[in-house]
Amino acid sequence: MRAALVHPMSRIARAAALVAIAVTFAPGSVMAQGTAADAAAVRKSYLASVEELQGKFLQLAEAFPADKYAWRPAPGVRSVGEVFMHVASEYYAWSPRSFGATPSPVVTMTREGFQQFEASATKENVLKHLKEGYAYGRQAVEGVDPATLTGTKKFFGQDATTTDIALGMSGDLHEHLGQLIAYARVNGIKPPWSK
Repeated sequence: MRAALVHPMSRIARAAALVAIAVTFAPGSVMAQGTAADAAAVRKSYLASVEELQGKFLQLAEAFPADKYAWRPAPGVRSVGEVFMHVASEYYAWSPRSFGATPSPVVTMTREGFQQFEASATKENVLKHLKEGYAYGRQAVEGVDPATLTGTKKFFGQDATTTDIALGMSGDLHEHLGQLIAYARVNGIKPPWSK
């Protein structure tokens, strides 16, 4: 008998996604009208999902020995430390910017700026920037006036609602968590929350 597969999304992330989808596509839903209260609710679900992800990122960052931070699965692919720094850069820059807040000046919003930031991928820097980037991003997103979250805005060149943005950003962070879990397993590191 085959064991049942467990979906990697947490209960909070699944619930947030289901609520967002249900509210978005329900006939006559208030989300279709783009109310500030609904946009604020989607933002709240997004922040809850990111909070859970942050806990797992920090646990994995601690679990990796410092000498494994330079490990990469192949040339030209981000190393362990670079993936963690990429997550921190999303906290500092893309998450706030996507919701209409100001990105942190810690990361220069250019390809070169992101590459330079990710290159400083020591364990010490990773832990520092995961914590500080998360705090900055959360505060910036929480500070956005819900009235500005209604309607659509450009998100990576496409028209998007707050729901689209929240699902896109949390989905990307989930992808990087999966990437880091794979890196951990290949290196004989068991994710601390695994049973």
